Amino acid sequence: MMMNYKQLKMDYERDGYLVIEDFVPHELLERLSRVTGNYIEETRTGAADNPLIDVIFPNGDNTPVLRRIIDPERVAPVYDEMMRLPSLVQLVSVLVGGTVRFDHAKLNNKPPLGGGKILWHQDYAFYPQTNDDMLAVGVMIEDCTESNGSMLVIPGSHKFPVFDHHQDGEFVGGVEQKKLNGYVDNPVMLTGRAGSISVHHARLLHCSSTNKTDKDRPFLVLNYFAADAFPVFFSYDWQEFNSRLLLGDIVHTPRYTPVECKVPLPVPQTSGEYDRYITGSIYDLQERIGN
Repeated sequence: MMMNYKQLKMDYERDGYLVIEDFVPHELLERLSRVTGNYIEETRTGAADNPLIDVIFPNGDNTPVLRRIIDPERVAPVYDEMMRLPSLVQLVSVLVGGTVRFDHAKLNNKPPLGGGKILWHQDYAFYPQTNDDMLAVGVMIEDCTESNGSMLVIPGSHKFPVFDHHQDGEFVGGVEQKKLNGYVDNPVMLTGRAGSISVHHARLLHCSSTNKTDKDRPFLVLNYFAADAFPVFFSYDWQEFNSRLLLGDIVHTPRYTPVECKVPLPVPQTSGEYDRYITGSIYDLQERIGN
């Protein structure tokens, strides 16, 4: 695929997001779809047995439904292959300044008939770094449409301040509506055919609605940072941290840019439920917004 990197970078810097159709090679897309479909089906039948598979029971019975695969690159090789796709790493390097560190991934699945709503938030609030050359790539494993809850974004909001994602002093992983008056009036929906990708800046305001169709809608999210973006609160094992470098050399001196942001703590602590909040799942954290 031939890409005009200069134009893509200009669009990204202006709007804070991109959508690139038919980016994923057809054969890789077929394997992503097949493997993901297998996990969705195995979850429903109870055959999926992995602590990285997050399930819910939305139908009021004992039938588990896949909500998320945590660290999918550790679960199946095809997700790791997608994360390391040379054309994708090259695109990311152009957008974040020439070096690339993979940070983390998740496969979010919107179950059919009402699943998967996510409220307005900025990714940066979950993991502030010393600079904000950070982005997320969304891989559309299936068609992303208005009906199945495609992402909504506010163009240019990556230049806004980082909103307070706390409520009553606790980190809830989203922004209360009263804090957003006038900021989210003209959203743009990022739709595309299976095999397309979206790219959004870590400070871009975004959300998504529920899936109103009768089919699951899986969406692979890959998060990449510049090599000189270091966590400002959490720490990593040095060797593991550097093992995720995909392009560039090991950096010992972080680069600092002035971005004010609260740390994503404390998380809500409720009797018997603390474990589900400390995982940082946006779904569980956002349940408390407005309550």
